[in-house]
Amino acid sequence: MVQSTKVPVWALRQRQSLPLDSKVRLAEIRIRQWYEHWHGQVYVSFSGGKDSTVLLHIVRELYKNTPAVFVNTGLEFPEILEFVRSTPDVTWLKPDMSFKKVLETYGYPIVSKEQAGYLHEIRHAKSQNRINQRLYGKMINGRPTSFCLSKKWRFLVNAPFAVSDQCCVAMKKRPMDKYVKETGRQPIMGVMASDSSLRKQQYLKYGCNAFTKRPASRPLSVWTSEDVWAYIESRKLRYSTIYDMGYERTGCIFCGFGAHLEKEPNRFQRLRQTHPKLWKYCMDKLGLRGVLEYIGVPVDYEDDMLESDGVESNFVETKV
Repeated sequence: MVQSTKVPVWALRQRQSLPLDSKVRLAEIRIRQWYEHWHGQVYVSFSGGKDSTVLLHIVRELYKNTPAVFVNTGLEFPEILEFVRSTPDVTWLKPDMSFKKVLETYGYPIVSKEQAGYLHEIRHAKSQNRINQRLYGKMINGRPTSFCLSKKWRFLVNAPFAVSDQCCVAMKKRPMDKYVKETGRQPIMGVMASDSSLRKQQYLKYGCNAFTKRPASRPLSVWTSEDVWAYIESRKLRYSTIYDMGYERTGCIFCGFGAHLEKEPNRFQRLRQTHPKLWKYCMDKLGLRGVLEYIGVPVDYEDDMLESDGVESNFVETKV
């Protein structure tokens, strides 16, 4: 098995500053390495968003018969589903668990994947030492590590609802793992180090191609959102119309990760305007109103905050 190599922070910054053409060539090199290592037994993890749209274009420019795989969680915007349906040769997967069942079983995805994971572990750890480590950090050379719950979010330990990072595992990773097991294909993913601190850590530890227990190629790791849009414009690529409604993030509609960092109108305020039926479902039926307000994320909006474009969702409640 090929060994992964750690990447210094300066190298990531240098690569992120490269011009787009250089980033494209670097992505192509990583894709070729991945493809050849697995003897062509690879696939593109396709979400219908702008990042995976660019990734699929680059991969199929090199290897046109590479399959794309989409997990229909029931949490996608109708516009994303429409775009995926119009994309050739996409395999659709479905999770065994509904989002509502995930919330009941594990908890709500809020704050960040890291912090939600710490909160889940604190509530379920059997060892008091482990709980203390996740609350205050493990002492190394007399100083606590940063791998613990932030002081800002300690009040959530006693929140009247559960918090967890298991949503993505149940809704996306398990169906993908099943696909990998059945086909032997390994994933190429359109994620970037700039997306989150966790993805930055993954890149610094493994680089673009991670040959671990869960192998994954992330050839766009050193790209930025601006690079993605520049690529789309330069190649005149089609993309989902959801972006024309003002959304920058088009993942699972009801995900709360990072919502506390957004300026108003945040994703949920915008959702009320563009897809009112979806908004009402997540606020009332899934209980997200109380959860988001508990952490200080507004979910309503002033009438003049957004310009109405008359978009109405064709959402079917039983699909969630």
